[in-house]
Formats: sequence, C-alpha cells, structure tokens
Amino acid sequence: MPIRIFIDQGHNPSGPNAGAEGNGLREQDVTYQVGIDLASLLNDDYRFVARVSRPTPETVLGTSNATSLQARVNMANAWPADYFLSIHCNSNTNPAINGSEMYVYRINTQSYWLAQHILNAVVERVGTRDNGVRTNPSLYVLRRTKMPAVLVELAYLSNASDAEKLRYDQRGFAWGIYNGLLSYFGFAPLS
Repeated sequence: MPIRIFIDQGHNPSGPNAGAEGNGLREQDVTYQVGIDLASLLNDDYRFVARVSRPTPETVLGTSNATSLQARVNMANAWPADYFLSIHCNSNTNPAINGSEMYVYRINTQSYWLAQHILNAVVERVGTRDNGVRTNPSLYVLRRTKMPAVLVELAYLSNASDAEKLRYDQRGFAWGIYNGLLSYFGFAPLS
C-alpha cells in the first residue's frame, strides 16, 4: 500500500489568502509549481501516491483566509492522507534574513522527525541556510490535520539570493523535499 502524501501549495493565486511577494516573485506561484513537481516525483515512485490542494495555477480555495485553510485540511483528512506537507515561501522586512525552516505542531513527534529530514535534504539540494525545525501550534494546518503535518518554508522571497533559488530552482526544492521523504522512510532512491 503506497504512502499517501497530501501536498498543500500554500496560498491562492488571487483574492482571499494570497501570499507574500518579493523580488518579482509571488509566493502562490512558487508554491504551486514546487507542489506540482513534488507530486510528479512522488507519483512516479510506486511507494507513494500524492495529491495536491491546487491542481491548476488558477485554483482558488475558500472565500476567506479561514475557509481557504479549512478546505486544504478537509481534503487531506477526507482522503485520508498519511502525511500532510504545506509548502510556503517566507518573507521578512529585513532583506538579509534568509534560509529554509520547517514548522510543526510539537517537538519529538513524527512530524518533527520528518521535518528534520526534509530540512536537511532541502538545504543539501539547493544550498539554503538551515534555520531549523520550529514549533508553531497556532498554525491551522498543523493543528487541524489528523495526520503528521509539516509546514515547509522553502526560502525567503525578500532575500535576493534566496529569491534567485526560488525563481530558477523550483524543481530542486521539490527534489529536496522528495529526498527528505526517502530519507525519513529509509527508502533507497529509485534507480
């Protein structure tokens, strides 16, 4: 039985729950493509089956921030997914802040260990700075999912160097997350 991975591409293309912007990039465009690339990698691997929250770049979920988040969680819970990954890009008023970080509901859980594997693999693959795994139990998608959930902050749109990676190496980020999943499950890469 393949492992079911629900990939939530953070934010809507427009309207409610649109994402951050920086250095000519929109968060919702980056997260859409990284999610599609990741789903493709997972669905090409017989050990996994993946679904995405936004199958097209135009998909809008919900009519407000709250209902948008609720729709994503409901899809994962109803499937039901074995693991939930929410993909985001970060932003900060200080353009020097950079790197990748992961958020989980609490430490020393399956989510926490999975996040550590994903973070290590993303940093190794795309060369972002390792900002660690952090807890944020207030995040709706971490709080309301019925399976281990990780919120992946790929890198900072507001940092010029990170933005270049987010612009030109979206598939690299997807590969990093995929490699992190392989590492977490102790799977060898498909030859």
